[in-house]
Amino acid sequence: MTRDAAHVLDLDAYLARIGWNGERRPTAAVLRGVHRAHALGIPFENLDPVLGVVPSLALPDLEAKIVRGGRGGYCYEQNTLLAAALRALGFEVTLLAARVVLGAAPGDIRPRTHMLMEVRVPGEPTPYLADVGFGSAGSLLEPIALAPGAELHDAPRHHRLVRPEHDGPLELWELVARTRDGGWERQYAFTREPFEAPDFEVVNWHIATNPRSPFEHLLYVRRTTEDAHLALSGRTLLVTPHGGGAPEERELADPDEVARVLAELFTIRLPQGARLPE
Repeated sequence: MTRDAAHVLDLDAYLARIGWNGERRPTAAVLRGVHRAHALGIPFENLDPVLGVVPSLALPDLEAKIVRGGRGGYCYEQNTLLAAALRALGFEVTLLAARVVLGAAPGDIRPRTHMLMEVRVPGEPTPYLADVGFGSAGSLLEPIALAPGAELHDAPRHHRLVRPEHDGPLELWELVARTRDGGWERQYAFTREPFEAPDFEVVNWHIATNPRSPFEHLLYVRRTTEDAHLALSGRTLLVTPHGGGAPEERELADPDEVARVLAELFTIRLPQGARLPE
Protein backbone atom coordinates (compact mmCIF):
# COMPACT_ATOMS: atom_id res chain seq x y z
CA MET A 1 0.00 0.00 0.00
CA THR A 2 1.37 3.42 -0.94
CA ARG A 3 1.67 6.30 1.46
CA ASP A 4 -1.11 8.13 -0.38
CA ALA A 5 -3.42 5.11 -0.39
CA ALA A 6 -3.21 4.88 3.39
CA HIS A 7 -3.85 8.57 3.93
CA VAL A 8 -7.32 10.00 4.48
CA LEU A 9 -7.81 13.68 3.72
CA ASP A 10 -8.56 15.85 6.75
CA LEU A 11 -11.75 17.23 5.22
CA ASP A 12 -12.44 19.51 8.20
CA ALA A 13 -9.06 21.20 7.83
CA TYR A 14 -9.39 21.54 4.05
CA LEU A 15 -12.85 23.11 4.23
CA ALA A 16 -11.65 25.48 6.96
CA ARG A 17 -8.70 26.46 4.74
CA ILE A 18 -11.01 27.49 1.89
CA GLY A 19 -13.65 29.00 4.20
CA TRP A 20 -16.48 26.62 3.28
CA ASN A 21 -19.16 26.31 5.99
CA GLY A 22 -21.95 24.89 3.85
CA GLU A 23 -23.39 21.43 3.41
CA ARG A 24 -21.23 18.35 2.89
CA ARG A 25 -23.37 16.42 0.41
CA PRO A 26 -22.57 15.54 -3.21
CA THR A 27 -24.91 18.04 -4.87
CA ALA A 28 -24.38 20.49 -7.71
CA ALA A 29 -24.73 23.41 -5.30
CA VAL A 30 -22.03 22.02 -3.01
CA LEU A 31 -19.74 21.35 -5.98
CA ARG A 32 -20.12 24.95 -7.14
CA GLY A 33 -19.63 26.35 -3.65
CA VAL A 34 -16.56 24.31 -2.76
CA HIS A 35 -14.98 24.94 -6.18
CA ARG A 36 -15.48 28.70 -5.91
CA ALA A 37 -14.27 28.82 -2.31
CA HIS A 38 -11.10 26.96 -3.29
CA ALA A 39 -10.49 29.17 -6.34
CA LEU A 40 -10.81 32.34 -4.26
CA GLY A 41 -9.11 30.97 -1.16
CA ILE A 42 -5.90 29.36 -2.41
CA PRO A 43 -3.46 31.23 -4.68
CA PHE A 44 -1.70 29.76 -7.70
CA GLU A 45 2.09 29.71 -7.26
CA ASN A 46 5.23 27.91 -8.43
CA LEU A 47 7.65 28.89 -5.67
CA ASP A 48 8.96 25.36 -5.22
CA PRO A 49 10.29 24.88 -8.79
CA VAL A 50 11.82 28.37 -8.76
CA LEU A 51 13.59 27.44 -5.50
CA GLY A 52 14.82 24.17 -7.04
CA VAL A 53 12.26 21.84 -5.44
CA VAL A 54 9.94 19.44 -7.29
CA PRO A 55 6.51 19.79 -5.61
CA SER A 56 5.25 16.57 -4.05
CA LEU A 57 1.81 15.42 -5.17
CA ALA A 58 1.43 13.03 -2.23
CA LEU A 59 -1.72 13.94 -0.34
CA PRO A 60 -0.03 14.20 3.09
CA ASP A 61 2.50 16.64 1.63
CA LEU A 62 -0.22 18.69 -0.06
CA GLU A 63 -2.06 18.92 3.25
CA ALA A 64 1.11 20.04 5.02
CA LYS A 65 1.95 22.64 2.40
CA ILE A 66 -1.41 24.05 1.27
CA VAL A 67 -3.94 23.19 3.98
CA ARG A 68 -1.83 23.63 7.11
CA GLY A 69 1.09 25.62 5.73
CA GLY A 70 -0.94 28.40 4.10
CA ARG A 71 0.81 28.05 0.75
CA GLY A 72 -0.63 27.73 -2.74
CA GLY A 73 0.41 25.53 -5.64
CA TYR A 74 0.10 24.94 -9.35
CA CYS A 75 -2.39 22.78 -11.22
CA TYR A 76 -1.20 19.30 -10.21
CA GLU A 77 -1.15 20.22 -6.53
CA GLN A 78 -4.38 22.19 -6.43
CA ASN A 79 -6.48 19.81 -8.50
CA THR A 80 -5.09 16.73 -6.71
CA LEU A 81 -6.20 18.32 -3.45
CA LEU A 82 -9.64 19.30 -4.79
CA ALA A 83 -10.14 15.83 -6.28
CA ALA A 84 -9.46 14.24 -2.88
CA ALA A 85 -11.90 16.61 -1.19
CA LEU A 86 -14.65 16.00 -3.76
CA ARG A 87 -14.25 12.23 -3.46
CA ALA A 88 -14.49 12.54 0.32
CA LEU A 89 -17.75 14.45 -0.18
CA GLY A 90 -19.17 11.66 -2.35
CA PHE A 91 -18.53 12.88 -5.89
CA GLU A 92 -17.10 10.71 -8.67
CA VAL A 93 -13.93 12.27 -10.10
CA THR A 94 -11.99 11.44 -13.28
CA LEU A 95 -8.68 13.18 -13.93
CA LEU A 96 -8.14 14.68 -17.41
CA ALA A 97 -5.24 16.38 -19.19
CA ALA A 98 -5.36 19.44 -21.45
CA ARG A 99 -3.16 21.29 -23.93
CA VAL A 100 -2.88 24.96 -22.99
CA VAL A 101 -3.66 27.06 -26.07
CA LEU A 102 -3.76 30.43 -24.29
CA GLY A 103 -0.94 32.52 -25.75
CA ALA A 104 0.11 29.87 -28.27
CA ALA A 105 1.24 31.04 -31.68
CA PRO A 106 -0.72 29.79 -34.73
CA GLY A 107 0.37 26.25 -35.54
CA ASP A 108 2.03 25.63 -32.17
CA ILE A 109 1.23 22.23 -30.68
CA ARG A 110 1.91 22.10 -26.97
CA PRO A 111 2.00 18.90 -24.90
CA ARG A 112 -0.86 17.97 -22.62
CA THR A 113 0.54 19.32 -19.38
CA HIS A 114 -2.48 20.84 -17.64
CA MET A 115 -4.46 18.84 -15.07
CA LEU A 116 -8.24 19.20 -14.75
CA MET A 117 -11.10 16.85 -13.88
CA GLU A 118 -14.53 15.56 -14.80
CA VAL A 119 -16.91 15.42 -11.84
CA ARG A 120 -20.17 13.49 -11.65
CA VAL A 121 -22.94 14.48 -9.25
CA PRO A 122 -25.04 11.51 -8.11
CA GLY A 123 -28.38 11.45 -9.92
CA GLU A 124 -27.41 14.05 -12.55
CA PRO A 125 -26.94 12.89 -16.18
CA THR A 126 -24.46 15.61 -17.19
CA PRO A 127 -20.99 15.73 -15.61
CA TYR A 128 -19.06 18.92 -14.86
CA LEU A 129 -15.64 20.21 -15.79
CA ALA A 130 -13.82 21.33 -12.64
CA ASP A 131 -10.45 23.07 -12.48
CA VAL A 132 -9.00 25.25 -9.71
CA GLY A 133 -5.40 25.10 -10.95
CA PHE A 134 -5.21 27.15 -14.15
CA GLY A 135 -4.47 30.45 -12.45
CA SER A 136 -5.05 32.84 -15.36
CA ALA A 137 -7.62 35.62 -15.55
CA GLY A 138 -9.63 33.28 -17.78
CA SER A 139 -9.68 30.36 -15.36
CA LEU A 140 -12.88 28.86 -13.99
CA LEU A 141 -14.22 30.07 -10.66
CA GLU A 142 -17.02 27.51 -10.74
CA PRO A 143 -17.43 24.19 -12.58
CA ILE A 144 -19.09 24.23 -15.98
CA ALA A 145 -21.46 21.58 -17.31
CA LEU A 146 -19.54 19.24 -19.62
CA ALA A 147 -21.94 19.56 -22.54
CA PRO A 148 -21.51 20.99 -26.07
CA GLY A 149 -22.24 24.71 -26.08
CA ALA A 150 -22.45 24.95 -22.30
CA GLU A 151 -22.13 28.49 -21.00
CA LEU A 152 -21.31 29.69 -17.51
CA HIS A 153 -21.53 33.15 -15.95
CA ASP A 154 -19.24 32.52 -12.98
CA ALA A 155 -19.23 36.23 -12.15
CA PRO A 156 -17.13 38.21 -12.72
CA ARG A 157 -16.11 35.69 -15.41
CA HIS A 158 -17.93 34.18 -18.36
CA HIS A 159 -17.03 30.85 -19.99
CA ARG A 160 -18.11 28.54 -22.79
CA LEU A 161 -17.29 24.99 -23.82
CA VAL A 162 -16.97 24.44 -27.57
CA ARG A 163 -16.25 21.38 -29.68
CA PRO A 164 -13.75 22.32 -32.42
CA GLU A 165 -13.19 20.04 -35.37
CA HIS A 166 -9.99 18.01 -35.31
CA ASP A 167 -8.37 14.85 -36.61
CA GLY A 168 -8.59 12.08 -34.06
CA PRO A 169 -10.86 9.36 -32.70
CA LEU A 170 -11.81 11.23 -29.50
CA GLU A 171 -14.06 14.27 -29.26
CA LEU A 172 -12.12 17.47 -28.63
CA TRP A 173 -13.37 20.04 -26.12
CA GLU A 174 -12.13 23.59 -25.65
CA LEU A 175 -12.68 26.04 -22.82
CA VAL A 176 -13.00 29.68 -23.91
CA ALA A 177 -13.32 32.77 -21.73
CA ARG A 178 -14.86 36.18 -22.33
CA THR A 179 -12.28 38.96 -22.53
CA ARG A 180 -12.53 42.48 -21.16
CA ASP A 181 -13.15 43.84 -24.65
CA GLY A 182 -16.08 41.47 -25.25
CA GLY A 183 -14.31 38.86 -27.37
CA TRP A 184 -13.61 35.20 -26.63
CA GLU A 185 -10.18 33.78 -25.81
CA ARG A 186 -9.19 30.12 -26.01
CA GLN A 187 -7.80 28.70 -22.76
CA TYR A 188 -7.12 24.99 -23.22
CA ALA A 189 -8.25 21.95 -25.21
CA PHE A 190 -8.81 18.41 -23.92
CA THR A 191 -10.40 15.04 -24.53
CA ARG A 192 -12.22 12.95 -21.95
CA GLU A 193 -9.61 10.20 -21.92
CA PRO A 194 -9.04 9.30 -18.23
CA PHE A 195 -5.62 9.99 -16.75
CA GLU A 196 -4.22 8.61 -13.50
CA ALA A 197 -2.10 10.12 -10.75
CA PRO A 198 1.16 8.50 -12.00
CA ASP A 199 0.68 10.23 -15.37
CA PHE A 200 0.84 13.59 -13.61
CA GLU A 201 3.85 12.57 -11.50
CA VAL A 202 5.82 12.36 -14.78
CA VAL A 203 4.48 15.66 -16.13
CA ASN A 204 5.01 17.39 -12.77
CA TRP A 205 8.69 16.39 -12.81
CA HIS A 206 9.08 17.68 -16.37
CA ILE A 207 7.43 21.03 -15.66
CA ALA A 208 9.40 21.58 -12.44
CA THR A 209 12.86 20.61 -13.74
CA ASN A 210 13.08 21.11 -17.51
CA PRO A 211 15.20 24.23 -18.21
CA ARG A 212 12.83 25.04 -21.09
CA SER A 213 9.83 25.12 -18.75
CA PRO A 214 8.90 28.67 -17.70
CA PHE A 215 7.79 27.33 -14.33
CA GLU A 216 11.34 26.17 -13.58
CA HIS A 217 12.98 29.61 -13.63
CA LEU A 218 10.32 32.37 -13.54
CA LEU A 219 8.01 33.10 -10.63
CA TYR A 220 4.30 32.91 -11.46
CA VAL A 221 1.82 33.78 -8.73
CA ARG A 222 -1.89 34.42 -9.26
CA ARG A 223 -4.77 35.24 -6.95
CA THR A 224 -8.39 36.11 -7.65
CA THR A 225 -10.22 38.18 -5.06
CA GLU A 226 -13.75 39.52 -5.06
CA ASP A 227 -12.39 42.80 -6.46
CA ALA A 228 -9.52 41.98 -8.80
CA HIS A 229 -7.20 39.45 -10.40
CA LEU A 230 -3.61 39.73 -9.14
CA ALA A 231 -0.74 38.43 -11.28
CA LEU A 232 2.96 38.40 -10.42
CA SER A 233 5.29 37.29 -13.23
CA GLY A 234 8.91 37.51 -12.18
CA ARG A 235 9.00 40.99 -10.67
CA THR A 236 6.08 42.41 -12.71
CA LEU A 237 2.91 42.88 -10.69
CA LEU A 238 -0.36 43.35 -12.59
CA VAL A 239 -3.61 44.13 -10.77
CA THR A 240 -6.70 43.92 -13.00
CA PRO A 241 -9.92 45.14 -11.34
CA HIS A 242 -13.17 43.34 -12.08
CA GLY A 243 -15.79 45.40 -13.85
CA GLY A 244 -13.63 47.15 -16.44
CA GLY A 245 -11.31 49.36 -14.40
CA ALA A 246 -7.87 50.10 -15.82
CA PRO A 247 -5.19 47.51 -14.93
CA GLU A 248 -2.27 48.72 -12.81
CA GLU A 249 1.23 47.41 -13.51
CA ARG A 250 4.48 48.01 -11.68
CA GLU A 251 7.95 46.52 -11.39
CA LEU A 252 9.11 45.34 -7.99
CA ALA A 253 12.59 46.46 -7.00
CA ASP A 254 14.25 43.34 -5.63
CA PRO A 255 13.65 39.92 -4.01
CA ASP A 256 12.85 41.55 -0.68
CA GLU A 257 10.01 43.57 -2.20
CA VAL A 258 8.78 40.44 -4.00
CA ALA A 259 8.68 38.61 -0.65
CA ARG A 260 6.72 41.49 0.93
CA VAL A 261 4.19 41.51 -1.95
CA LEU A 262 3.81 37.74 -1.74
CA ALA A 263 2.91 38.05 1.94
CA GLU A 264 0.74 41.17 1.74
CA LEU A 265 -1.20 40.63 -1.51
CA PHE A 266 -1.02 36.88 -2.10
CA THR A 267 -1.00 35.66 1.55
CA ILE A 268 2.10 33.56 0.79
CA ARG A 269 5.22 33.47 2.93
CA LEU A 270 8.49 32.02 1.69
CA PRO A 271 9.61 28.74 3.25
CA GLN A 272 11.86 29.31 6.25
CA GLY A 273 15.39 30.17 5.15
CA ALA A 274 14.44 30.49 1.46
CA ARG A 275 15.39 33.46 -0.67
CA LEU A 276 14.27 34.20 -4.20
CA PRO A 277 16.98 34.47 -6.86
CA GLU A 278 18.14 37.92 -7.91
